Amino acid sequence: MGTEFPRTPEDGTAVVGGIDLGTADLTLERATPTLAEITADKLREFILLEKLPAGAAINERDLASALGISRTPLRAALAMLEREGLIEYSVTRRPRVADPSIDEIARDLVVMGALEALAGELACAAARDDQIARVATLDRNMREGTGILEPLEFFRTDMEMHTTIVKASANASLIETHRQYNARLWRARFLSSRRSAGREVTLAEHGAIAEAIVRRDPKAAGAALRSHLDSTVRNISFAFRDRGATNPERIS
Repeated sequence: MGTEFPRTPEDGTAVVGGIDLGTADLTLERATPTLAEITADKLREFILLEKLPAGAAINERDLASALGISRTPLRAALAMLEREGLIEYSVTRRPRVADPSIDEIARDLVVMGALEALAGELACAAARDDQIARVATLDRNMREGTGILEPLEFFRTDMEMHTTIVKASANASLIETHRQYNARLWRARFLSSRRSAGREVTLAEHGAIAEAIVRRDPKAAGAALRSHLDSTVRNISFAFRDRGATNPERIS
């Protein structure tokens, strides 16, 4: 996807800072992902699937060798994940997978609930028709994919529905703040998404969100998103409890 300079409505010419750039194609193509970005995506997946479990120390040399890359792009990828809260460093700068407590996650989810509720309310007025249709399609895909989609694919569909709503708010500050919190909560939300217990409730909540967005009902959309994030807090609490039952040494 590219970015275009604004054009005047009269003749379609582009004007930037008072300078007429004419009618030439000024679309800027987005660069392809760097090796560091590709590596960061793979490491996120490893963390979600607990191939790199919470609290695990990361040996940069061994991991770089396993991935078939040098330590330079690996370190750049780890720096990205540190900013997202998925990786943290010891005082001696040794990386490990972050393992936040349930209290820390719950505090961030309170903020996330407020952000997504606001996004839903704004989206009801600002969303394009294709964005509304995409929310409805993703909701349907989750319902039809229950028990069929792999947990990671189901989660990605879930998160795409949420981020589509946020982007449809057309509020750049809200979109960026949500991106930062969502990255920090990525693993916790995956733990919630993959629990089979309570799945019917989760799907019903998604349905209520999609229905409110389709109706462009801001009050209903905000309420449905707040309720859904409350359920996410409960699901994550249960997931931590379940994890502690099998791996008590990994509870923060």
